[in-house]
Amino acid sequence: MSYFDAASSAPLHPVARQALHASLDEGWADPARLYREGRRARLLLDAAREAAAEAVGCRPDELSFTTSGTRAVHTGIAGALAGRRRTGSHLIVSAVEHSSVLHGAEAHERAGHPVTEVPVGRGGAVDPGEYARTLRPDTALACLQSANHEVGTVQPVAEVAGVCHQAGVPLLVDAAQSLPWGPLVPEVPDWSLFTASSHKWGGPAGVGLLAVRKGVRFAPPGPVDERESGRAAGFENIPAIVAAAASLRAVHAEAAAEAARLRELTALIRARVPELVPDVEVTGDPELRLPHLVTFSCLYADGESLLHALDRAGFSVSSGSSCTSSTLTPSHVLTAMGVLSEGNVRVSLPAGTAREEVESFLGVLPGAVAGVRRKLDAPAAGAPAAAPPAEGLVVDSLGKRCPLPVIELAKAIGGVPVGGTVTVLADDEAARLDIPAWCAMRGQEYVGEEPAGRGSAYTVRRLS
Repeated sequence: MSYFDAASSAPLHPVARQALHASLDEGWADPARLYREGRRARLLLDAAREAAAEAVGCRPDELSFTTSGTRAVHTGIAGALAGRRRTGSHLIVSAVEHSSVLHGAEAHERAGHPVTEVPVGRGGAVDPGEYARTLRPDTALACLQSANHEVGTVQPVAEVAGVCHQAGVPLLVDAAQSLPWGPLVPEVPDWSLFTASSHKWGGPAGVGLLAVRKGVRFAPPGPVDERESGRAAGFENIPAIVAAAASLRAVHAEAAAEAARLRELTALIRARVPELVPDVEVTGDPELRLPHLVTFSCLYADGESLLHALDRAGFSVSSGSSCTSSTLTPSHVLTAMGVLSEGNVRVSLPAGTAREEVESFLGVLPGAVAGVRRKLDAPAAGAPAAAPPAEGLVVDSLGKRCPLPVIELAKAIGGVPVGGTVTVLADDEAARLDIPAWCAMRGQEYVGEEPAGRGSAYTVRRLS
């Protein structure tokens, strides 16, 4: 079995396991107590904080340990907004932030406060100028991830941080995906708040990092106690915190060499997948990207079936496809980028992945995709089959989920002459993204979308 989902959770690092076991005997007591056992626990906690702060690039007294990366994000957003309530309540986020950030923004908006979502380009990156244009006198906080969790695109955080710093607006950086590859400082000197999650770099789950720079107005949400500067109430899990800090230091020591090695492997995947599998779109910036992550989408493929097929073949991968989501809505990241969402596969390689594993994955992928397409009766690669001409066709795909509306469109397009149209009736949210993406890949004209009695009507004009 090959585990290729490190962006979700990296395997426990050997140093984390060693540190966890070693600290279980010394870190069980209350670090707030003055007796011997409490002092030992406090020494472990303080040492872990110093190590983590050095890895992040901040002062130890600026960093707090939380119970998860999500908790760090929610506390950071709520605390920064509360601390700057006299300035205003306007919040800025990018359209491709992690769901933890967007959930915080949704809660803020439901409470009656303004939220602006900054769009991204097709590669998944924001334009720093859009942040500059979005800033207002009442802007209390801006948020931007350092790198995207689904497609790996690295964001222009330094430029955005500079824009925000000049305007006097704090910037919260969600660095969950990038921290394993190095600290933000000195590359991004102007960040104000920083969040990360231990299990992303091979530390134990249940440990998050929240750094708040000195001088940033911050009012901890909820009841405040003496723990973690009032930012994370409750008893610290000292063994897990020690393991998280120790493994982060170890990961950074290995990062440069491992990043170079994994970048070659993901570049191999980016190059070979379109050669091996027809009708594939590789997403994300080809250069400004995380070294270990690559994502691609396959036309006419059900994401859930494709992931199961790869799992049976011995490869654990992830997906942003709506076909694998209980909400049956396409990934907000892929939607914001305007790229194909169906049959989406995210490969994120953990440290130590061998080239032979990647070659083996590339060997089984074509068969897995072909098998899923056969089960869905998808059209073969190439031009659509000829059929008796008609001026226009209507394809009823109501009640059908991705990728069936696109498959039925591909089959129907051959039934109209060049210049004729096919209108697809669909109520699957993914159709809004995947039909235009299919047109771009197939060289057909996407005419547009109109509301229908149920769902929407998507019209496509045949150009070839």
